Amino acid sequence: MSEMLTIRAVTREDYQRWLPLWDGYNAFYGRSGATALAPDVTAITWSRFFDAYEPVHALVAESDGELLGLAHYLFHRTTTTIAPLCYLNDLFTADAARGKGVGRALIEAVYDAARRAGSPRVYWQTHETNAVAQALYDKVAERSGFIVYRKAL
Repeated sequence: MSEMLTIRAVTREDYQRWLPLWDGYNAFYGRSGATALAPDVTAITWSRFFDAYEPVHALVAESDGELLGLAHYLFHRTTTTIAPLCYLNDLFTADAARGKGVGRALIEAVYDAARRAGSPRVYWQTHETNAVAQALYDKVAERSGFIVYRKAL
């Protein structure tokens, strides 16, 4: 990266540069080919970033006019705090930008957004096999010890 890294809110004009990152993120988690997200899911996800009534937000990392990473986060109420918690829903860095501080910068930007919103905590999950990401996460957060259960309906 020859220019300084900039973390900023996504804009409508970013769609064509955001989409390959989004596709890469989904492919990383096995959502491609026959198991790809339906196009309407991507369309609705994108539209939520620009809807003031949605608690969903998107950041991108940019250098030299190229988008190198994305972070999507949302705020939600909980029964254990008055202020909403911040859930880092998606985090992805382009292959060529890995190990260069892009992921950390995106996480720090989400922390800043959560602080500004008065949120007492940011949390996220990753797959147990994602050891590379966990090496970073162990430096910027603490493991909660919780195990995630889910059931498709």
